[in-house]
Amino acid sequence: MAASEEPPPEPAPERGAPDPGISASPTGRGLLLLHNPRSGTSVVRADPMPEIRRRLPDAAIAELGDRSIDEVVTAALGGDDPPAVLGILGGDGSVSRVAHLARGHGLPLLVLPGGTFNHFARAAGLETVTDALDAFAAGTSRAVAVAELRIDDGEPITVLNAASVGAYPELLAQREKRTSLGKWWGGAVAAWRELHDAHRITVVRGGRRAVAWSVFVGVGVDDPRRIARMQRAGLDDPTLDARLHHARGTRLRAVTSLAFGRRTIAVLRALRLMPPASDLERILVDDIDLTVRTGEAPAVYVHDGELEEAPADEFRIRMRAVPQGLRVFARR
Repeated sequence: MAASEEPPPEPAPERGAPDPGISASPTGRGLLLLHNPRSGTSVVRADPMPEIRRRLPDAAIAELGDRSIDEVVTAALGGDDPPAVLGILGGDGSVSRVAHLARGHGLPLLVLPGGTFNHFARAAGLETVTDALDAFAAGTSRAVAVAELRIDDGEPITVLNAASVGAYPELLAQREKRTSLGKWWGGAVAAWRELHDAHRITVVRGGRRAVAWSVFVGVGVDDPRRIARMQRAGLDDPTLDARLHHARGTRLRAVTSLAFGRRTIAVLRALRLMPPASDLERILVDDIDLTVRTGEAPAVYVHDGELEEAPADEFRIRMRAVPQGLRVFARR
């Protein structure tokens, strides 16, 4: 087990039981809820704000707008009535950032699914905003495992789901160039480009060198047949489940391996469009240390769906699991 840089957490309350240590009221008094209106939304999802305001009349609700999450939280914590709970209505990227701040200030987190995929919220059993509001009203919270990511000697970043280098960050970088087309059309065009332009990267771990299409490092053990680790299987397991896709096959298989849905993967596997098991390497560890050389690929990486620029075309990734690293309201 890797040495921890933090004191051991307090024991988590029994799963599904109210947590007596949380001082926010069911009406939202003591809750600072941040709303990121720029998160992706479903065309069939109604505006959740009327229900949120009705059920949380005493909550402090902050629209992010041009202000960053850090600015809003810092100002609130420095005020006369600092929050006892941080909440976020947004997608995985916003949830991850607020989770990092909640951990730093020792506060529990309320996640209201408001993005396109909401991977972490779904892992916590929060399929809808109503699910999350019910969990908050009941006061049921639990401690969950997270991970910390460092790039070179930078500050740690809290990771809730997964981090990745290689084909997936390159795919997102292609999509970012086409934001005017919208997320879905931009993603389709980016995937088409990646079928022709995906680049191999070089990964070094413990002196061993590999040429790869992609590396995913997820929180918790998951289906060993998958490559893309976007949504974790559970909340408790403090294990890093890393998937390295060796660059022995075609770009077509490299891009199709990024299909997220289990049904989609089953179809692609039946059509023999998924890479063979011999091209995939799985590593189960408490911490991982990689040197990444991007070569002709963009010097980028992704954590919880957020695309970030790396400091150079060769950089170091260190990631460690943190047991019971965050307290969240959940239904699972």
